[in-house]
Amino acid sequence: MPENHKKFQWNKERFVNWALSISPETTRVVEKLFERCKVEEQAYKGCLSLLKLSDKYGKARLEDACKLALKHIHQPSYKNIKMILQSNQDMKDRSTTNNKHVSDTHAFVRGKDYYGGRNNE
Repeated sequence: MPENHKKFQWNKERFVNWALSISPETTRVVEKLFERCKVEEQAYKGCLSLLKLSDKYGKARLEDACKLALKHIHQPSYKNIKMILQSNQDMKDRSTTNNKHVSDTHAFVRGKDYYGGRNNE
């Protein structure tokens, strides 16, 4: 291989370092992709595709999608995380955490008259 191509070779360490620059959850997914494959090179395409999702969706959304995938899937893959991002499931998790302080003071109460209670006549 020519010298100028040798310095751009892919390896596990390079993918893990790239994932570390995004988030710890993304790094865990990359490591799981490598664990799944018998030969290290088999994981390269999936890792590259996964990490390139940060270009389209941003690092924060990729982090949330990886966190969600790790919570529900034992061996998450690129396809799982891409589907989470495309369907905005990572955004649903974020919106529920932002709206936690919804007031419970206004409830839909019908009263005793509705349920057959006695009237005060």
